[in-house]
Amino acid sequence: MDLSQTSTNSGLSLGFLSHVSANNNRSSKIADDSISFQIEHRARDLSHPLPSVPLRLLDQQTENRYPNHAERNNSNENKVIEDDEEKDVEFQLLGHPMTLKRKRDCDSGSSSSFCSSKGSRVTSNEIESRRNAVRAWGNQSLRSADPSIFEIMEKEKQRQFKGIELIASENFVCKAVMEALGSHLTNKYSEGMPGARYYGGNQYIDEIEALCCQRALTAFGLDSETWGVNVQPYSCTSANFAVYTGLLLPGDRIMGLDTPSGGNTSHGCYLPNGRKVSGASIFFESLPYKVNSQTGYVDYDKLEERALDFRPKILICGGSSYPREWDYARFRQIADKCGAVLLCDMAQISGLIAAKECASPFEFCDVVTSTTHKSLRGPRGGIIFYRKGPKPRKRGMLLNQGDGSDKYDFEDKINFAVFPALQGGPHNNHIAALAIALKQVATPEYKTYMQQVKKNAQALASALLRRHCRLVTGGTDNHMLLWDLRNFGMTGMSFRSNFSFSLPNYVDIIKVCEVCHITLNKVTIFDDNGNITPGGVRIGTPAMTSRGCLESDFETMAEFLLRAAQIASSVQKEHGKLPKSFLKGLEDNKEIVELRMRVENFATQFAMPGFDV
Repeated sequence: MDLSQTSTNSGLSLGFLSHVSANNNRSSKIADDSISFQIEHRARDLSHPLPSVPLRLLDQQTENRYPNHAERNNSNENKVIEDDEEKDVEFQLLGHPMTLKRKRDCDSGSSSSFCSSKGSRVTSNEIESRRNAVRAWGNQSLRSADPSIFEIMEKEKQRQFKGIELIASENFVCKAVMEALGSHLTNKYSEGMPGARYYGGNQYIDEIEALCCQRALTAFGLDSETWGVNVQPYSCTSANFAVYTGLLLPGDRIMGLDTPSGGNTSHGCYLPNGRKVSGASIFFESLPYKVNSQTGYVDYDKLEERALDFRPKILICGGSSYPREWDYARFRQIADKCGAVLLCDMAQISGLIAAKECASPFEFCDVVTSTTHKSLRGPRGGIIFYRKGPKPRKRGMLLNQGDGSDKYDFEDKINFAVFPALQGGPHNNHIAALAIALKQVATPEYKTYMQQVKKNAQALASALLRRHCRLVTGGTDNHMLLWDLRNFGMTGMSFRSNFSFSLPNYVDIIKVCEVCHITLNKVTIFDDNGNITPGGVRIGTPAMTSRGCLESDFETMAEFLLRAAQIASSVQKEHGKLPKSFLKGLEDNKEIVELRMRVENFATQFAMPGFDV
């Protein structure tokens, strides 16, 4: 291209001006050895000449300051350039020596390397090295990535396999539930409800949650026109607090079963010294109702009397340690009389309700909450069912329905309370696992399982009664029973060093069972004078039923439990009642070693759901 020629058609001309000889003005900003160019137009006003623009080009002398290209490259560790790419083109323009720098391959998008933000080039080998580094930390097995945690988890696996699990609120999940819990779904953030998320990329998460909600309604035989469900709560305590937050104002009143009577702390709980234990009592005003201290059954007459005096906004039925059926019809009558929303916490018995093996609260209650990991055999979490649509005509206006509307308005209030009021993003892996469990709940096989749970509870209760053990209420209607240990002179209270008090007159059957690989939990009961005493343990049958145990197996477990009580009594006589002395008496105790071996031999006969040992 001839730059000295002027186009005859465009009216433009490109000119170069040398400043070596022509520039005598030492104050000029243009260097003596530089050049400039001008673009001229024939029609321009000659009285206003256009300024020249200096060109900043590298000449040969400048390039000669780097005679050794290799040395210059070594000054930057990250710059890798081949010798043939480093050659420059030299030429003269208007008598000036010029150097044209070659365009690097990285500038043209070479597939073998690329330039970093600082201009350095990364080769394909370095790219692959970085990818391998991601694979190294991202695809390691647990055993390789963290041997310490792996070892502890293996010990826990062995403990579960070799032990007898009798805690009523625990169960074993299937392999499919475990796979969902440990899946890639944990990577996704999904704040909001299906179809209304705060983050993109949730189309499949929406499908999973919608399917989970559908299966939840199906599992309990509910119509989607009259019932809604939220599957996002992290626990039943979270679910209960979301209901309070959505339907109440701070300081409003709630009423639930007294904790020493078998209620749950999330229904309101105070210590004897007046200290508020749960958030339900801190942010709301709670007053409990109680069981009859002689029979162990809920005293509905006194409940009604207290409710009409207290006038709670929410009346709660359900508890953690109540082995009998609930009279939901009577609760409905009381709630209507005092203008309360009726909430059922069915956490302990939700599996039995789904299988129609005990009375259902859905006919009478306005809101129903539950955990998902107990008798439902799902992942650890919570769930909320709420009425929607028109209210039944036979019921009066609820106090929290301030506008007197004939339709329930729970849905938006409860969903908003779950998120954004109380929680962040839902645990998508949990929701998928819950959907899997709820699919199983709707099967005939699950109903058979729950029937066996009840049979096993009845068999265990009968076996203990035949051995002259005392049970609160004299038996059970569901999956649990409460063993009163007072006739053994014992308590279920476990001694812990961080307790601010101790009960040196009692022995610790919880600890004796634990060292023999039997797990259960303590409960408070009423003594003959109506006083609260930590003299009982709660026993449940779902977990061992999940491992395949039948009635005869629970007869054997009754023998183990009685033997543990006898050992505890003998250790107490020999070493005293003080916790430190008692625990020392458990060390190297031959009777405990023998019972532990019997328990392990028995437990290891049964398979573990979800994993191989």
